[in-house]
Amino acid sequence: MGASLGPDGAFLPRSLEAEELLRASDSSLMDLKLRRMAACLLALLLLLEGGMFSESPPPSGLLEKLCQYIDLHQDEFVKTLKEWVAVESDSVQPMPRFRQELVRMMSMAADTLRGLGASVHSVDLGSQQLPDGQSLPIPPVILAELGNDPKKPTVCFYGHLDVQPAQQGEGWFTDPYTLTEVDGKLYGRGSTDNKGPVLAWIHAVSAFRALEQDLPVNIKFILEGMEEVGSVALEELMKKEKDGFLSSVDYIVISDNLWLTRTKPALIYGTRGNCYFMVEVKCRDGDFHSGTFGGILNEPVADLVALLGSLVDSSGHILIPGIYDQVAPLMEEERKVYEAIDLDLEEYRNNSQVEKFLFDTKEEVLMHLWRYPSLSIHGIEGTFDEPGTKTVIPGRVIGKFSIRLVPHMNVSVVEKQVKQHLEDVFSKRNSTNRMTASMILGSQPWTANINDTQYLAAGRAIKRVFGVEPDMIRDGSTIPIAKIFQDIIQKSVMMLPLGAVDDGEHSQNEKINRCNYIEGSKLFAAFFLEMAELHSQQ
Repeated sequence: MGASLGPDGAFLPRSLEAEELLRASDSSLMDLKLRRMAACLLALLLLLEGGMFSESPPPSGLLEKLCQYIDLHQDEFVKTLKEWVAVESDSVQPMPRFRQELVRMMSMAADTLRGLGASVHSVDLGSQQLPDGQSLPIPPVILAELGNDPKKPTVCFYGHLDVQPAQQGEGWFTDPYTLTEVDGKLYGRGSTDNKGPVLAWIHAVSAFRALEQDLPVNIKFILEGMEEVGSVALEELMKKEKDGFLSSVDYIVISDNLWLTRTKPALIYGTRGNCYFMVEVKCRDGDFHSGTFGGILNEPVADLVALLGSLVDSSGHILIPGIYDQVAPLMEEERKVYEAIDLDLEEYRNNSQVEKFLFDTKEEVLMHLWRYPSLSIHGIEGTFDEPGTKTVIPGRVIGKFSIRLVPHMNVSVVEKQVKQHLEDVFSKRNSTNRMTASMILGSQPWTANINDTQYLAAGRAIKRVFGVEPDMIRDGSTIPIAKIFQDIIQKSVMMLPLGAVDDGEHSQNEKINRCNYIEGSKLFAAFFLEMAELHSQQ
């Protein structure tokens, strides 16, 4: 037995599924068609067991025809996802080869949209200057549109086609850039984050086109290739397009999140913000021999460990003075929202391979994920971290940590509080070293109005396709573009996730379930219909 990864990157014992995954590339073991049918049937049975389709009425009318088309073409859709996953569109590693792959990925997406009859504009954003002096091209942003009927609502879909780094030798069972299906699960980098959901939206449009049905809404696309590194240059482009491409947009949809569970769909109405800090402690540029200098100088690592240790206590409480002052008080109505959410805390804990959470109730866990700030220490740069016993005293080290912000917290206020705290702690150590703290990323939290038309339409679409009411949830992560869109165009922004909680975005063995991918395509088609109906009633 080997090991695999849980939803948060924790190691799990390797199951028979994982053993099968290692052998999946041998297509001669079983006829491909039979394997695909069996895989999707197994996935459907698992979802039925979880109650997802327990109340699902069969779709009727046009939606029924659209769903039938999508079912009949699902192998074709999986093949397209395989082609997209094969593009190593890694935006994190600043290398020319990956930037070329990103440009190729954006070109493929543009061609796909043109094939649907969309008007497509690839916006050149120039080059990115990196700290090491290197200059790399920024992949173009795709602006595409289908329809401009003033009587119809205009829905804009945002997605990204860049991915996190991935290598097979780092815990992947197969080549991360070769989409591999096992038991109804499609493994590959970018499958759920975010190439699968982008394609699901495209497949929904293609179903209307194939059936020669008029799209019930005007549709726009904004697709970028730098989301994983902060959406470089996108905010400025959106400001420029406020009175151009964005001027007719009524609603924006983002599908770059996950459900709270493996089986129940969700709608997301809020995300936390993020302030990322680096704190440097420096004695000199070079390292020291601990036998020659140990005991006669202030060691930078000791100073840094003291600084990092002053940030948060063992219960997760942030120790920076004033950090909770801006957090909104908990109201009884909000507490009831957490009580109504369907979450088996024990299953959630087991799936995460965590022995014990800091909190014992579902409500407390959800509140500390969504409506309270958290501080996480991410690493130390400059220390000796290789195997062996090197007796070195680093002369310069950098600690990295971030704070997830919640509504009413302000990035600039948090920055001042953090820097003041670090200066106070460092001054008390009377160290001869130099300490410098800097915030390198600051994103505000985002919340939406769940009574907006598109939230109502999405809820109705989920009911029609999956047969259940969605969980109304927040997301503890940060998606800066949601707040940017909301601030620039002052229109409704909604997050409509397709992925299950165990999809493993950013981690090894990332996947999207075939049924999430295919049913998600149906969901978007249903959403278009529901949006049109609700708009006509206004």
